[in-house]
Amino acid sequence: MNFSSINGSSAISGYQRDTFTSAVTKNVIVTALCISINYINGTLVHTFRKHQMFTSNPRYILFIHLVINDMMQLLLSTLLHIISYALHRINVSLCLVLLIITIMTTLNTPLNLAGMAVECYIAICIPLRHRQICTIRRTYILIVLIWVASAASILPDLFILLATEPLQFFHSRHFCARDFVFRSNYSLKKRDASHIVCLALVWLVLLYAYFRILFAAKEATADFRKARNTILLHGFQLLLCMLIYVRPMFEQGLVLILPNEFLAIRFACYVIVQILPRFVSPVVYGLRDQTFRRYVRRYLLCKVSTSTHPKTVTGSHMRPVQNTAEFEM
Repeated sequence: MNFSSINGSSAISGYQRDTFTSAVTKNVIVTALCISINYINGTLVHTFRKHQMFTSNPRYILFIHLVINDMMQLLLSTLLHIISYALHRINVSLCLVLLIITIMTTLNTPLNLAGMAVECYIAICIPLRHRQICTIRRTYILIVLIWVASAASILPDLFILLATEPLQFFHSRHFCARDFVFRSNYSLKKRDASHIVCLALVWLVLLYAYFRILFAAKEATADFRKARNTILLHGFQLLLCMLIYVRPMFEQGLVLILPNEFLAIRFACYVIVQILPRFVSPVVYGLRDQTFRRYVRRYLLCKVSTSTHPKTVTGSHMRPVQNTAEFEM
């Protein structure tokens, strides 16, 4: 995982820097994508807060945590991207705060997706125990554990930095990227090891959960194609999020093959790994859900009509998912 900018990292590595026009174009693209995606995500959060049916449902709580986490990650990664062009170097202490939060929110995404997959598995394969297992309290405990796991991945790097760098380093100005701040060999080895472990665990959880859901769908309903397509979309979303674990190796391989396209490779990887998954999340997990889509439409389009906002809602959305025809998220 590397939040370095194309512009800054290339200058440090000895490559040519972007032209002014190219730099402005890239930053405009990134900023426009950030604002657009966060507007959609902000509308999803507003919809969630306005309706008790969502705030009392573990599935939607996990989903909205994913949305808020992605909003934070997208905002901070975009800020780091712009800073690398506008200021190039910033105070290391400030950089550490921005980097640690950005890295934690990036790590949270696949862990949150794994939690959502387990919830769907319980709802479809063990529907009679869904209410007992997936309570509101346990959902919030899971969210806390996700943040603890992400913190456990990055805080050792901070401790290594405090032990190996002089005090003057924290008052100096550096290019704000993980590989240039957490530059100890121990940190690099620990990062690769933690990424491999997390990648393996998350994929095992998701493969087990989704294959069990797929088999249950095939046996329980004729709407097998719908469930299969939903699972494929979830798998695609997860694949995008998991690219963060292989991004450094992938970039290095492409640079070796196309050394003259270093700047284009870094920018393309940044958009694909950091931005695209945040665009897919609200589509796959929010707008495709019929219940959520019915309410979010009026806010997304800034409608004030109360006709789409019924006063009473049936309890069908509160009960566990009994069959795969209801498997929307």
